[in-house]
Amino acid sequence: MKTKFSGILTLFLAFVVQFSFAQEKTVSGTISDENGLPLPGVNIVVKGTATGTQTDFDGKYSIPAAASDILVFSFLGYETTEKPVGSSSNVSFAMTPSSEQLEEVVVTALGIKREEKALGYSVQSIAGEGLTEARESNISNAISGKVAGVQVTSTSGSVGSSSRIVLRGNSSITGNNEPLYVVDGVPINNTSYGNAGSGGGVDLPNGAADINPDDIESISVLKGPNAAALYGLRAGNGVIVITTKKGTKGKKFSVAINSNVTFSNPLILPNYQNSYGQGPSPNYFEFVDGASGGVGDGVDESWGPPLDVGLEFIQWNSQLNGGRPLPWRSYPDNVRDFLDTGLNVSNNLSLSNENVRFSIGSSNEQGMVPFTELKKTTISFNGTLDLGSRIKANVSATYFNIDSDNLPITGYNNENPFQQFIWSARNVNFADLRDWRNFPLAPDHTAAAGTPLNWNHNFQNNPYWVLETNTNTYERDRLVGNVSFDYAINDWLSANLFVGTDMFSQLTTNRQAKGSNNAPDGSYNETERRFEEINASMLFSINKDINEDFSFQLNLGANKMVRETHTVSGFLPALELPNLYNLSNLQTGATAVNTSFDSEQQIHSVFGSGQISFRNFIFVDFTGRNDWASILPVQNNSFFYPSISGSIILSDALNFNSTAVNYLKLRGGWSKVGSTGALGAYSINRTFNLTNTGFGNQGNVPNTNFNPNIKAETVEGIEVGIEGRFFNSRLRLNASYYDQQSRDLIVPIQISAATGYTSVWDNVADMSNKGVEISLGATLVKTQDFSFDVDLNWAKNENEVVSLGELDSYILGGQWGVTLQARPGLPYGVIVGRDFARTDDGQVIYQNGLPVIDQEQKVLGDIAPDWTGGANFSIRYKNFDFSTLIDAKIGGEVHSMTYAWGRYAGTLEETLIGRETGVVGNGVMLNENGVYVPNNVVVSAKVFNQASYNNSVESSSVFDASYVKLRQVTLGYTIPSKLLKNTFVESIKLSVVGRNLAILYKEAPHIDPETGFSSANGNQGQEFGQYPSARNLGFNVNIKF
Repeated sequence: MKTKFSGILTLFLAFVVQFSFAQEKTVSGTISDENGLPLPGVNIVVKGTATGTQTDFDGKYSIPAAASDILVFSFLGYETTEKPVGSSSNVSFAMTPSSEQLEEVVVTALGIKREEKALGYSVQSIAGEGLTEARESNISNAISGKVAGVQVTSTSGSVGSSSRIVLRGNSSITGNNEPLYVVDGVPINNTSYGNAGSGGGVDLPNGAADINPDDIESISVLKGPNAAALYGLRAGNGVIVITTKKGTKGKKFSVAINSNVTFSNPLILPNYQNSYGQGPSPNYFEFVDGASGGVGDGVDESWGPPLDVGLEFIQWNSQLNGGRPLPWRSYPDNVRDFLDTGLNVSNNLSLSNENVRFSIGSSNEQGMVPFTELKKTTISFNGTLDLGSRIKANVSATYFNIDSDNLPITGYNNENPFQQFIWSARNVNFADLRDWRNFPLAPDHTAAAGTPLNWNHNFQNNPYWVLETNTNTYERDRLVGNVSFDYAINDWLSANLFVGTDMFSQLTTNRQAKGSNNAPDGSYNETERRFEEINASMLFSINKDINEDFSFQLNLGANKMVRETHTVSGFLPALELPNLYNLSNLQTGATAVNTSFDSEQQIHSVFGSGQISFRNFIFVDFTGRNDWASILPVQNNSFFYPSISGSIILSDALNFNSTAVNYLKLRGGWSKVGSTGALGAYSINRTFNLTNTGFGNQGNVPNTNFNPNIKAETVEGIEVGIEGRFFNSRLRLNASYYDQQSRDLIVPIQISAATGYTSVWDNVADMSNKGVEISLGATLVKTQDFSFDVDLNWAKNENEVVSLGELDSYILGGQWGVTLQARPGLPYGVIVGRDFARTDDGQVIYQNGLPVIDQEQKVLGDIAPDWTGGANFSIRYKNFDFSTLIDAKIGGEVHSMTYAWGRYAGTLEETLIGRETGVVGNGVMLNENGVYVPNNVVVSAKVFNQASYNNSVESSSVFDASYVKLRQVTLGYTIPSKLLKNTFVESIKLSVVGRNLAILYKEAPHIDPETGFSSANGNQGQEFGQYPSARNLGFNVNIKF
C-alpha cells in the first residue's frame, strides 16, 4: 500500500511540475512615458524573484513569467508600478511620473532635496549627461551659456589654464568673487595657486578643474543669497552644488565605458602683415650676431625691407646654409605652423549596482603649445549600506592625481612664445628653430649667450629651447570624501551625522636654464603646498503633517570647519651648476629666498531651516545661520545670517483647469549672507615673517596692519520671480529680478608710513548689483520619432561701486600703464589709462603730424558686460540626436597689449597702411591763427604707429569685449537595441562632438575677447600674448553593459 501511495504521489508531483512549466511563458510589451514616447532603461522584475530585464531603446522588453506572477516596473522619475501577468502575453502601458519628477526635485543648500515648486528663489540645474559628450577639461567651462546670470571666463586655450565664474555680478572689492563649490556636501577649495599676471607667471588650474565630468550626476547653481543663505559666511558669491553619481535603487549590476578623443587647433590668431621683414628701416638687413652687430639684426621689429620681391640677405640661418645669403621671404603661417595639433584622450570605466558605484577615469591632454601637457587620473567610490531598518551609512571618496611636466608661461615674458611672436620678424620660419640641438650657440657677448642660435639674441631665446628646457611642472594629489549616517528615529524625525574632507598636497617647480634672457645664470623655484579642510556636522530633520491643510518641515544642525595650510617655497636666482635643479645648487655669492607659512582657521556654526506649506500650494521658508569665525576679532567674530522666502502655486490655488496654463508660480524672498573678503588666517594679528636675505635671516612685518574692529562683509538681497509651464509643458518660463547690496566691504586703507605700515584693513566700501534673469524653453515639435527643443537664457546685471569711504579709487590690477580699478559711482573693474588730447567734439589733436597725449588718467571702459545669454537647440530623430549651444556676452571692454605692441613692432596687418606713402592721422591741428583745422602732416608709418600705440597712451588698445560663440555642437547615434539583442551589450552611442567651434561675432581685433591672465580679480579685462582659444573637434563613444 505504501509503495502504491508513493508511486501515486510521484506521478502527482511530476504533473504539478509539468503544469507549472506549462504555465511559464514569455511576456513582452512596450513601456512608454506620459506622452506615449518609448521609455528605454525601465527595470522589470518578477516580484519575489531575481528574474529581471530592462526595456531597450524602443521601450520594448520580454521576460519569462507565469500567469500568477506580478511584474514590477521601476524607472527613475516615475512611479513604481506593479502589473499582474494573468492570461495575457503582452503587458504594455504608459508610466506615471512620480511627484518628484512632476515637481522637479532639485538639490539645494546643504544637499537638501526640495521640490522645485516649494522654493522661493531661483535654482537652475544641469544634468551630468550633458557634460561628458562634448567635454571640457575644466568643468567650470561646461556651465558657460547654460544658466542665466552666470558669467564664465576661460582665460586661454593652453593646458592647465584656470576659469572664473561669477554669479550675478561681483559682490566684493578684495574677495575672489567666485562661488563656493560643494561636492556631495563637502565644500572644496577652488583656488588657483598660479602666479600669472601681466609680467609673466604660470596660470594653474582652479580647484574645480580636478573634477571628473563622468562622475557628475547634476550641478545645481544657487545664484543669489536667498538660495545660498544656509552657507552663511561662505555664501556671499553664491554656491555651485555638485552631486556625484551613485548606485540607483532597483538597478541591476552594470558596466559603463565612456571614451572621448578631441583634437585642438587655434580658434583665432592675430592677422599679421607679410609684406615687410625684420629691421628698423626698409633699406637693408644683415645678420651678424643677432645683437646689433649687423644691420638691423638686433631689432625685434618688422619695419625692414619688403618681402617676396626677390631680395636676398644674410639671415639668422645663413650659417646653417654655408653662410650664403638666403631669399628674403615671408612665412604667413609661421605662428600656426609653430603650434601642434592638441590632443585630449579621456577614458572612464564605471561599475555600479543599487548600492555601490565605482569608477576610474583618466585624461591625457597634449597642448597646442609644443611640449606642454596635463594628465589626470581619478578614482571614485560611492556606497550605501543599510545597517538596520532605520540606519543607513553612506561613503563617498574620490582620489585625484594631476600631473604636468610643463605648463606655459603667460603675459609679457620672454618665455611666452606668443609674446615673442608679437615682436617677431615676419621673415622667420619658426618651425626651422625646432632642431635647436644641432644649432651653434649664440655669441658670448649677447644676452642669449650659451643658448642655441635664434633669429634674435638681444631680447629673445629660441622658443623651442625655452619650452623644452625651461619647464614649469605641476603635481597634485587630492582626496575629497565624506562619511555620513542617516538615522530614521521615527516616521517624522531623522538625524544625519556627516564628516567630509578636502585635502591635497601640491608641488610646483619653475626652471630657467643658464643663458635664459630672464635669468642669465639660470634660476630655480620650488613650492610645496599642503591643504586640509574638515567639515563635521549634525543635522536633525522634522517632516510632519500638522493636519490635512498644513505640513511642517524643520532642519536644525551644527557644523565645525577646520582648515589647515602649509606652504614652503625656495627660490634660487642663480645656479652654481647648469641644469641641476635642486635647492642646494645656489651660485656662490647669490642669495636664496626661502619662505614658509603655516595657518589654521576655524568656523563654528549653528543653523536651521524650516518650511510651512498650506495645501501644497503656498510655501513659506525661513533659514538662519550663526557663524563664529577665527579669522575675525573676538568681539566681531559672530554673525547671524537669516533669510525668508515664499512661493504660491497660482495654478493650484486658483484651480486652473486649462491646457494653456499647466503651472504658474510666484515667488519672492529676502536674505543676508556674508564674506571675509581678502582677509587671511592672521590678518587680524601682528605677525612677522622670516626671510633669508643677503644679511642672513631677517624678520619683516606685512605692509597691511591689523584692525581690531574689522568685521565680516555682508550681502543683503531681495529676489522675486515667476515660473510657468504652458500648453502641456511645451512652453516653459523662469524669470527673476534681484537687488543685492554688499555692505562693509573690506579694503586696505592707506596710512602714514611712519606707523611702520602702509595700509590697514577696514570696512569702508559698499557695492550694488541689480538684475533680471529670464530662461525660456519650448518643445516646438514632439512625436514618437522626432522632437525639437529650444532653451534660451538671458541676463542683465547692473553693478555699481556705491562707496569706497574716503578713497577715490582702489586698484585691482593692471598692465603697461592701464590699471583696473574700483571707483565710486561706476561698475566694478573700470579700465583706467590715458587718452589722446581731444577737442570738445572728440577729435584727436595732432602736433607735427603725431597725436598729442593727454596725461590725465581717464576711465576707458569697464569689464562688466551689458548682458549675457545662451541658446541651446536640440533635435532628435529616431536614433539620431543633434544639439548646438550658442553663448553670448555683449558689452564690456578689454585692454589688448597684443594690439598695442603689434602696431608698435610693425607685425600686425594694420601697420601696412602708409608704408610707402606715409600716414596722415585722422584729427585736427592748430594753424598759425590758433584755429583747429584738419591735420595734413605726413609722417612715416613707423613713426605714426610707435607714437600712437604703446604704453604711453592706452585708449588706442581698448576694445569692445562683446562676443557670440558657437560654443558646442554634438551629433549622436544610438545603435538600435535590436542589433544588440543577442549580445551582452545594453547600449552603444557614438557621437561627433565639438567645442568652441567659431566666434560668430566680435569687435576686438586679433584676439578672443574672452580672456584674462588668470581667474584673479585684477587679471580680468586684460590681454597680452594670449594663448589662442582652442577649437576642439572629436568623437565620443559610450557603451553600457
